[in-house]
Amino acid sequence: MDFIFMLTRNDRTIEDAEDLVDAVCDLGVRHIGFKDVGVPPATMQALVGRIRRCGGTCYLEVVSTTPEAVARSLEAGRALGVDRILGGTDLAAAKRILGELSCYFPFPGRPQGHPTRLDGSAALVAEHTRAAVAAGCGGVDLLAYRATEADPLDLVRAARRALPGGTLIVAGSVHSKEQIDALAGAGADAFTIGSSVFDGSFSPAKGSLRGQILDILAASNNAPRIAA
Repeated sequence: MDFIFMLTRNDRTIEDAEDLVDAVCDLGVRHIGFKDVGVPPATMQALVGRIRRCGGTCYLEVVSTTPEAVARSLEAGRALGVDRILGGTDLAAAKRILGELSCYFPFPGRPQGHPTRLDGSAALVAEHTRAAVAAGCGGVDLLAYRATEADPLDLVRAARRALPGGTLIVAGSVHSKEQIDALAGAGADAFTIGSSVFDGSFSPAKGSLRGQILDILAASNNAPRIAA
């Protein structure tokens, strides 16, 4: 699976995000993202430039909640020229603003609040995932471990079955090797981690960002892939 390192904590981009890009790329991270809250547009633009110069793939995750704010975030992602935009649920707005949707990965289910929680059953996640496929999206961004009504892995399996050939990203509250192994077994293609790097909870015995990142990369590279 791909490890997408989010330069975020508590669902907000950290203020010194740009300062970390070179260091994490040197460790082998190739997928780096940030969220549409926490820093001004100029900082986000600088982040995109730094990630590109390091040869990374750049992600923007939309965590805005109102339709107007989500539309502004999608417009910002287009203007920034990020490689992939994650989040949001309004496929019609995404089509209007982004045009072609192969690099867009909406949230299936019903995301609520900030930090975001996910309401909805496995059946609803599958329904929304099929709608994303029909709209031409590259896949979905599933907040599996933020689920309030269903087992996280049931949601992953449901999305995987509804997403033949698409990319299934799992975002939010991933903080252990056991979770990464479980996600691989359920059919995820990628996962995001931000807060558990910065608070040291992925590898509690290690205090450095370097130690957290290397352990996550090792877990990602060694996770057993099992057919969902």
